[in-house]
Amino acid sequence: MRTAVAELGPVTAARVAQVLGLTGPAVRRHLDAMVAAGVLDVREPRPEQRRGRGRPAKEFVVASAGHDALPAGYDDMALSALAYLAEVAGPGAVEDFASRRFAALEESMRQRAGDLAGAGTAERVDALAAALAEQGFSASARPVAQGTAAEGTQLCQGHCPVQRVAQAFPQLCEAERRAFERILGSRVQRLATLAHGDHVCTTFVPHEGPGQGPAPGSGRGPGRTHPHDRAAGSPADQQTPTEGRRP
Repeated sequence: MRTAVAELGPVTAARVAQVLGLTGPAVRRHLDAMVAAGVLDVREPRPEQRRGRGRPAKEFVVASAGHDALPAGYDDMALSALAYLAEVAGPGAVEDFASRRFAALEESMRQRAGDLAGAGTAERVDALAAALAEQGFSASARPVAQGTAAEGTQLCQGHCPVQRVAQAFPQLCEAERRAFERILGSRVQRLATLAHGDHVCTTFVPHEGPGQGPAPGSGRGPGRTHPHDRAAGSPADQQTPTEGRRP
């Protein structure tokens, strides 16, 4: 019904009912509900519509919130732009773009660094999840393998605003992973991604105790040793939880 209003608006409920083959009362109920939800706006009838006696029928148009929910084609534009960038400037330009995309997230976390000074890994991951949620990633964090050598926190992202683009350009996922490591000051392990067909993006972060890890944005990456870092292939690494990974 929102699409019909977008195509015909400003349009009356009677006209929408006629086009959709529905009853007038049913259409008016739906339109009024969408107005209450902020999806549609009501406008006074146009001057040429003010004919005859009686109160002219109100007309409906799509509100800003309604336009946000309609297909916009942004993914197609982004895909075309990145393909062009790779063609004229090479794959390195796409990687640079992907890294720059997370600059705002890293800056946001640097601003929170003071509040997280001395915090353990779990608290830092919680803060990162909150920052991602603010950017539309539907992020959450949960403890896993508590009391074992593989204890850590899983960062889950149930939605990716650029999923289609990431499917074509995996550099975005890799740049995100590297940004997480810089923000958390800890190595991370990507277990699953929406871009690869999984139902959720899942990142495992091994735990460090309170005060043992650096503040977010400190830049300590996986290349620097830490008492809690383990060599790849060790028994503890082999116990890393894989919840969210594709079977």
